Amino acid sequence: MIDLNESILSIYRAQEKWPDMDYHSHQEYEIYFFHGGSCRYLIHNQIYDLEPGDILLMDGMTLHKPNVPNNSEYIRSIIQFSPQWITGMLKEIGALHLLDVFKKLHHCLIRTRENQESKELEQIIKRLADVSRSSYMQDGSGEIEQKALLLQILILVNRLGQAESKKLQTSKPDKATHAENIVSYIQENYMRKLSIEVISGALNLSKSYVSHVFKEMTGFTVMEYVMGYRITQVKFLLEMEPDKALKDIAIECGFESVPHFSRYFRESVGVTAREYRNGRLKIYREENEK
Repeated sequence: MIDLNESILSIYRAQEKWPDMDYHSHQEYEIYFFHGGSCRYLIHNQIYDLEPGDILLMDGMTLHKPNVPNNSEYIRSIIQFSPQWITGMLKEIGALHLLDVFKKLHHCLIRTRENQESKELEQIIKRLADVSRSSYMQDGSGEIEQKALLLQILILVNRLGQAESKKLQTSKPDKATHAENIVSYIQENYMRKLSIEVISGALNLSKSYVSHVFKEMTGFTVMEYVMGYRITQVKFLLEMEPDKALKDIAIECGFESVPHFSRYFRESVGVTAREYRNGRLKIYREENEK
């Protein structure tokens, strides 16, 4: 995640697995470049089996998570950036359309098959990661170069995407389709009382099959996803409806009691719901004062 005091984060060819990386969302846009290894990626209600050279574009708010098998290689580059941070520059040069893919599609897969343009993109990401590290050590200098490099990346990504992006895969195995149907059902009914019995009955599948196929395809249990999705909706409401009472948000997002909501939010996010709301609203005010 981006530190709340930063506007861009760039990581080049990371290989370590982050043990705390559960299903998550964030305010920043994300460009994810998969280089090698094994990874099945879940975004919203889509499951992608990644190949080297694949690029995922995400608006951040869509719940997402990589599912990496144990003892498997996992190499990727990641850029997360605040759209507000780059919007001014894009507006000045008439290039605001470069953010449309994040705003309109919310997420998409670009399968480059490691073509020449993807190799060019990788080198720019490496340069951005190098500049980002050095600029923050120098109290924020180098911001103009960071923006210029991100502009190059956005141009290349849009060029690649025009020819090769795909929001949906044309054919998938039954297990992937069933897992995606489970995800869709949860997203449409998260505010209700859910259980594996309820979900399996609604989809006309056995309880054991629902549990098994979801774990296999996503890497965690059905109820873990239910709770993770509820937390994502809570975060959205905390920021978008600052005057709504916490208890109303808790009930609206499917939590059966306020104490359970408060305890689970703090355990999952690391701060209380009130602290999270205040922190996000402070960032919003600071960005609008610039």
